[in-house]
Amino acid sequence: MKIFSSLFLAGLAISAHAQDNYSKAFDQINTDVQQHSKAYSTLKSATETIGHRLTGSANGARAEAYAFNLFKSYGYDVRYQPFEVESWSRISNETKIGDGEGSLKAIPSVALAHSPVKSAVTAEVIDLGNGLEDDYVKDGGKVKGKIALVYLGVLPGSPQGTPSLHRSEKTAIAIQHGAVGIIIINGVKGGVLLTGTASVTGKLITIPAVCIGLENGIAIKEQLKSKAQYASLNMTNFSGMIKARNVIATLKGESLPQEKILVGGHLDSWDLATGAIDNGIGSFAVMDMARSFKALNLKTKRTVEFILFMGEEQGLLGSKAYIAQAEKKHELDKVRFMLNYDMTNDPKGFATSRVEMKDAFTDWGSQIAKIDTGFKNLFVAGAWLHSDHQPFMLAGIPTGGGTGGQLPNHSGQFYHSDGDSFKLVDEQGLKNTVRYSAMLTYALANTEVIPVGVQTEDKLKKFLQENNLEEPLRIAGEWRWGG
Repeated sequence: MKIFSSLFLAGLAISAHAQDNYSKAFDQINTDVQQHSKAYSTLKSATETIGHRLTGSANGARAEAYAFNLFKSYGYDVRYQPFEVESWSRISNETKIGDGEGSLKAIPSVALAHSPVKSAVTAEVIDLGNGLEDDYVKDGGKVKGKIALVYLGVLPGSPQGTPSLHRSEKTAIAIQHGAVGIIIINGVKGGVLLTGTASVTGKLITIPAVCIGLENGIAIKEQLKSKAQYASLNMTNFSGMIKARNVIATLKGESLPQEKILVGGHLDSWDLATGAIDNGIGSFAVMDMARSFKALNLKTKRTVEFILFMGEEQGLLGSKAYIAQAEKKHELDKVRFMLNYDMTNDPKGFATSRVEMKDAFTDWGSQIAKIDTGFKNLFVAGAWLHSDHQPFMLAGIPTGGGTGGQLPNHSGQFYHSDGDSFKLVDEQGLKNTVRYSAMLTYALANTEVIPVGVQTEDKLKKFLQENNLEEPLRIAGEWRWGG
């Protein structure tokens, strides 16, 4: 009977999607966004008048108000979703490295969140390569009481298949093996420094963590081949509980208002620049999708929530707060799908955590491709971490977004750096994100049957293991299946 029911539901879903013809609405969205999009101009305005959007800062609060008022001006029912967050910001930082403790020279560096409030460490430097568990096993414990030097991504020449852990996961491994500090080498040429969190929990870590430029990092690695190197890491930072706010604009569904499609992106940024790419192009695209829905008076079966999360950079704090508050109100089961836009630009197709969405996504994508052949109708199914979809995915909720695009103007190298400014943004690429993503949102909100539901615990565990996420989730303390 179960097999028959499953086959029946699958057939019903395929049949329903085969009848989804959204060409009229897609045409309307396409014309509106191409001619009237505000994403580029509002992002430009925000970067000029607000600056960075660091969670917990005065700038962060101004960004929250800017988004609230913009949604309001488009005719939305808007609300703040307050939450308390352990804020972190840098005050001072100095990194010195040399042949001996008495001959250290300062090199450019930036402190990584959530390094200690105050730290002054001087110790020998140990090269731990990619900073993976295997590197520490090979080290044989020599790093204990010393400072670990690790590469941010995967070192050129590493064996094929070498995993690329997040900087926070590499820091957690260093702490576990007794390192008293960690120096992370950025992989971008030209001395570019990047910031970001070195904490898997969003709370203070026990050792100082800094990023240095590629050239200085490689030079230190070379020196270590012939003689010992020492480093001093001195820094002061701020950490304390503050209030932040997600911003939520709601378009109520007409026939299935109790079912929700979430369309989100993080509004916050780091403080070294204005965060135009990370995540201005994502969050301001979300706001422009909302504008287009109102401008066209589009109706949806399901309720759509356009959400701007704060605290993503400091540990997915806003999206975790959304989950926690929905669970408290017993409303999480209303969420049918979560679309996330984090540094999305000029997508060529759709990505999702659930392969079962392939027929629906490619059917809708084929309708989009008839409007614009630049949309290649790519489909990617899989799982990844470290953005605001993660808490939803770990709750078993289907997630998705755009795929196949390229960041504009080689801006990937300026991720989390002082070079992430508005001059990197491409207006047409931003429009493409808005129009294709608004079309996907419309389809999800109106299709008769969404062929996936919340994954059971057993299926979710297997899914995460198949996508090689057990190790990083264990490191982060988010693997809840034991064993």
